[in-house]
Amino acid sequence: MSFLRRRSAATPAGPDFDVLAMDPGDWPGNLGAGLLPAPDGSCQGVFLRYDLFGGRGPAMIIGNLPEGSPARELADGQIPFEVAQLLDALDNDEPVEVLDTEDVPVMQGDNLLIVRRLKLSESRISCVQFDRSDNVLVTIASWDRPITDDLYALLKPLPAELFQQG
Repeated sequence: MSFLRRRSAATPAGPDFDVLAMDPGDWPGNLGAGLLPAPDGSCQGVFLRYDLFGGRGPAMIIGNLPEGSPARELADGQIPFEVAQLLDALDNDEPVEVLDTEDVPVMQGDNLLIVRRLKLSESRISCVQFDRSDNVLVTIASWDRPITDDLYALLKPLPAELFQQG
C-alpha cells in the first residue's frame, strides 16, 4: 500500500503517520477519535470510535498503532487495545480473551492484505488486524456485527486536519 506513508512536520499536532479508517462523512452515526500519548508527547496510536447506536455505545473501533507502540505488546490470550476500549465503552466488564487466530488473504484495491481474524471468548465481538506497509498495525473491533471483506474497500487515509489540536 504505497499511498500510506509517514508524515513529518516541524511541530506535530497529531499523529506522525497516516490514519487508515472510514471517512466520517461516509458513516451515518457519531464519530469520536482518541490519541494515545507517550510521555514525550509523541503519538503512540490513534483509535476511532464509530457509534451507530445513538449514544448507547459504539458499533466499531478502528485503531492505528505505529511500530514501537506499547499498546501493540500483548501477552498470549490478551485482547487488543481496541477490543478493551470497545468493552469499556459498552460497560461490559466480563473477562474476554483471544482463543484463536486465523490468517486470511483479502484484496484491498490492488493490494493484498493478510488479515488476522481473532476468535474471542465473547462471540458478539468481531476483531481483525493487519499490518500496513509502513508498519502501522490496524485493528478493527466490531460489536454485534460481523466484519466482512466489503469493509476493507471503505478504509482510506483520513486528512491530517481531523487530528489537529485547537
